[in-house]
Amino acid sequence: MQWGSGLSRHADLNVALDECTASISAQVDDTNAVSFVAVFTSHHFGSEVDMLPAAVTERFPNAIVIGCSGSGVIGSGREEEEAPALSVTAGVMPGVVLNAFHVTRDRMPSPDAPPDAWHALLGVPPDVRPDFIVLAEPYTTDGDALLAGLDYAYPGAIKVGGLASGGGRFSPHSLVLNGAMLREGAVGVALSGNIVIDSVVAQGCRPIGDPMHITDAEQNMIEALDGMPPMECLQSIYAAASPRDQDLMRHNLFMGIAMDPLELTDAAGGYLIRNLLGVNQETGALAVGALVREGQLVQFHVRDAQTSGEDLQQSLATYLDAAGERIAAGALMFSCTGRGRYLYGKPDHDTDIFRDVVGGMPLGGFFCNGEIGPVAGTTYLHGYTSSFALFRPRTAPD
Repeated sequence: MQWGSGLSRHADLNVALDECTASISAQVDDTNAVSFVAVFTSHHFGSEVDMLPAAVTERFPNAIVIGCSGSGVIGSGREEEEAPALSVTAGVMPGVVLNAFHVTRDRMPSPDAPPDAWHALLGVPPDVRPDFIVLAEPYTTDGDALLAGLDYAYPGAIKVGGLASGGGRFSPHSLVLNGAMLREGAVGVALSGNIVIDSVVAQGCRPIGDPMHITDAEQNMIEALDGMPPMECLQSIYAAASPRDQDLMRHNLFMGIAMDPLELTDAAGGYLIRNLLGVNQETGALAVGALVREGQLVQFHVRDAQTSGEDLQQSLATYLDAAGERIAAGALMFSCTGRGRYLYGKPDHDTDIFRDVVGGMPLGGFFCNGEIGPVAGTTYLHGYTSSFALFRPRTAPD
């Protein structure tokens, strides 16, 4: 298995693609053997971007190609934001079967449909043990329903990706699928055979205060924590916090929902991080960005640049320890538009940490409107996260 990645900052899209292709040619033995390409483009190329799918397919004629627009792109282990840029990452993967798909809202199976409906839609049977890369247009896709359906139809499969960015309601995002440029739905590829996708999801938070049980809840409203109004609990935590943490609580406070209360650590990895949406001033109840139920263990979390960096470093180190001798050949990174220079004040923060901890393997990706990745075996749509897919062969070469 071989991977290559290229990043170009040239303002002419054809020149940028030639530069990326040349970079990949220097990293793989034969570009005709490339079977998978992920291409990500900034919005600065205007209508010229419509030629991109055909141009990429021409240069990699035997590859499945997926991609999308991004407010920033990642390639060759570097990040480029808010400027013309193109990223192309390619894989030579012997013994790997790739199935590309395009899902639109009107073709998605209903929540009551059996798993077979998803298998038929994607053309991928579950017994081939697929993993997935998924890219979606945010305004025309119900991301939560899509991921719930994929988890239902393919339990245990890894799904990693992100929501296209860099556009808007009146400046559509772009999706690439082989030779076509699409403006709605989701595109993706199922990979099976001699491949494993390892996932790392760094949510960028750390816990504050003590874990508490939800003792009263309705839908997304937490009415009581350990028998007390949530705002009373929060006020107690605030009073005991350091000045720095008090400032973070005023501006960057989140709720962590424990995925497995029996395996929690001091890090945020065991929690699903969700936004706090509001407070009922009369009752002290809190609205969170997830459905909650009585009995769940939760803990408040805070986030800032230092915390995000430390969480990413710890998440990657934990992955590396668990991987042992299973060395990945390439990776894709899906990072929130709220990270990068906006959060850290400098470029290449997350890619530098990835290289320092995991190594200098080819790394591509983009800055997303929402990041896709699993937490405790369930796939979620995240925010403020860096989600990684690391590709390695299932069996070692002879």
